Amino acid sequence: MAGSGSGPALETIQADGTDGNCVTFVLHDEDHTLGNSLRYMVMKNPDVEFCGYCITHPSESKINFRIQTRGALPAVEPFRKGLNDLMGVCQHVLNTFERSMKEFRAQKEEEMQ
Repeated sequence: MAGSGSGPALETIQADGTDGNCVTFVLHDEDHTLGNSLRYMVMKNPDVEFCGYCITHPSESKINFRIQTRGALPAVEPFRKGLNDLMGVCQHVLNTFERSMKEFRAQKEEEMQ
């Protein structure tokens, strides 16, 4: 879904009086598909105290994704790590699927001969 808008794909919002360990990331042109899977990946980090997201309104295609960390760890670090880990999982699923499809097609060709 990303890339259909003309504005930035990502914004950060930090409440006044807080340091970088509590940040809301606004992801434009995204929905539950990214929100829930990214939340799962970020929550695997033991330094994350809170992670959640919400869809602002059904007619808007953006999510507010909030991360709060323990100690001095900036919230952007587990956000970045979560995105990278999620990309790794997606790549593994894609590779496994493509390998299985190749094996299936080879098996079907063998049966046809």
